[in-house]
Order: sequence, then structure tokens, then C-alpha cells
Amino acid sequence: MSDIATLLERASHGGRLSYDEGVAVYREASLHDLGAAAHRRRTMMHPGREVSYVIDTTINYTNICNVHCSFCAFFRPEGHAEGYTMTHDEVLARVEWAAEQGATQIMVQGGVNPDLAISYYVDLFEKIAERFPGVDIHSLSTSEICGIAKRENMSVEDVLTTLRAAGLKSLPGAGAEILVERVRKRISARKIDDDRWLDVMRIAQRLGMPTTATMMFGSIETDPERITHLEVLRELQDETHGFSAFIPWYYVPHKTPLRGREATGLEYLRVIAISRLYLDNFDHIQASWLTPGLKLGQLALLYGADDMGGTILEERVVTLAGSTNQATRKDLEKTIRHAGYIPVVRDTYFQRRDYPLATPA
Repeated sequence: MSDIATLLERASHGGRLSYDEGVAVYREASLHDLGAAAHRRRTMMHPGREVSYVIDTTINYTNICNVHCSFCAFFRPEGHAEGYTMTHDEVLARVEWAAEQGATQIMVQGGVNPDLAISYYVDLFEKIAERFPGVDIHSLSTSEICGIAKRENMSVEDVLTTLRAAGLKSLPGAGAEILVERVRKRISARKIDDDRWLDVMRIAQRLGMPTTATMMFGSIETDPERITHLEVLRELQDETHGFSAFIPWYYVPHKTPLRGREATGLEYLRVIAISRLYLDNFDHIQASWLTPGLKLGQLALLYGADDMGGTILEERVVTLAGSTNQATRKDLEKTIRHAGYIPVVRDTYFQRRDYPLATPA
């Protein structure tokens, strides 16, 4: 195997790392060298000084879930006194508020609630699309899609086709966690397996629905399993070219049953950097500031990330797990500028929006 400096040089110019090379670089390269290589690659791919973000919100419409993941502090089992499901009017009120703040992306996401028929989602998405045509419905996890399919005895493709006709435009990458069977059996045994997650994404992308990809790290996975996760995403991207961005974020164990080890800030930067180098067929790496905070999100812009994610105006899943990080548009723009970049507003599809900034330069 080539030495680490040679591998970093090759990857920084777009050369593909093999799995073994990826593991070696991730484990052995100094954080400084790894980050420098990732930053060179990011600069080649996005040579300007712009860093994008989206004005968005996450509406957690139900916390009732039959999957019961050990890392989740948000869900409540069926019949629990604290379980809830929002009415359409409640969801629409939150969409209206977000749209008034300038949101162009709405993520409706919650537990896998076996009581909700597909009609709940069809009617809701039709109402959102009709009343708020300027808002993109970027919603539901692969697990929710599979839960609907199981309840209605429908194929995943038929579910996605039906929801797409109602207004669903794209799928977020939620529910990926670590796409390794050993890990998923330990932390989310009742959730769809790794192959099923990939299958749902493949079907959505074939139908013309862009998707994002995520990774939740810092629970029980090993370093090689993190690279395995990147490998299977890269393989699917080679096949479909349907992922718009990759969003790694670390597990917050403070209020959850799973006693994982919370990742460090240095580990977060290392994951951002290896993601930029290993995922050579992904255009965008997002600085997922919600769990590590804005300061580390800012540093991620120098370790390979080119996007600051979203404002996430309303979010409960990560918050209930113990994260206290929040940001306004002004906060994101200030963070981007202080890293030496120019903030720009984008849409769900990473197209620049002609939208006034919250803090003009």
C-alpha cells in the first residue's frame, strides 16, 4: 500500500481510495494532513468563496413509533400517555409559520406510527403543496416509507409514486445510522436493515426523487465500519447519481438508553474530512452543526464541507436526546463569514436562490 502522504495527495485531486486505503487514511493520517487534503479537494470542486445554506424546518408530527431504537429519546411506544400525532391543521400552522420566516424546505418526519394510513400523508402533502407552492416537501425517512408500505400492503415503489403525486419531492437520508448489519442489530434491531435502506433510496432516485445520505456516528461502530458505510453509499451513487449531499452527524447519548460514547469535536472533523475524500462522487458535504455546535460546524468548512445545512427552525428528535444547539439565519451567515466565506441561500436541490440575506455584507 502507498504511504499515507501519497494517498492523501491522490485523493485531494479526485483519485479514488479503495476500502483498505480509506481505513488506513482515516486511522493513520494526522488530522491536520487529512483536513488539508480534504480542503484542497473541496476547493477544487467548489472554487468560489460561497458557502450555502437552506432556510428550513423539521416538523416532528408524531412521536409514536413501533421501531424503538435504543439511541432515540424522542419516540413513545404505541399506547403511551406521552404519545402524540399532530392534526393536519397543527402541521399546516407550523408550515405557515416557517414559510413566513422564508423557509423553502419542509421536513415532516416522525416515528413509524402504525396507526397512520397512507391517506394521512397524501391529504397532508396535497394541502401543503396547494397552500404553500414555494415550499419543497423534503420529508419522511426510509423507515416511515417502509412502515406505510407494510400497513397498506403496498410496494415501496407504489407508496413513493403515490406520495410523489401528492407533493413529496425528495427524501432525506434519515434512518441510515451506520449501514452495517452488526451495528444495526445492536442499536436499532426492529428498524429496516441496511440493504432495505439502500433499496428505498434506489427506488426513490429511479423515480426522479433526489435524496440525501446521512451517517450517525459515535455509538458502537468501529472505524472500519464507518468506512464501510461510506463505501456502500459510494457504490449506490456510482449506480444512480441520485444523492445530492452527505450529512454526517454524531450521536448524543445524554438522555437515551444506548450508552454510546459521544464523539469528540476532533473526531467530527476527521469524519467530515474523510467523507470529502472518500465520497469522490458526492458534490456536497454538509457541516451538520446541530449536534457539534456552530463553532465546529464553522471549522468543518475548512475540513471539506461546502454547505452549512439549514436553519432547522423547529426540531425535537435531536433536542430531546440532549442537544441544545440552535441557530438563526443571522447566526449561520455570521458563522460562514467569519470562516472567510460568503453566505448564499440555496434550495433543497442546491440551486442558489435569489433571496436577500438576513445580514447584508
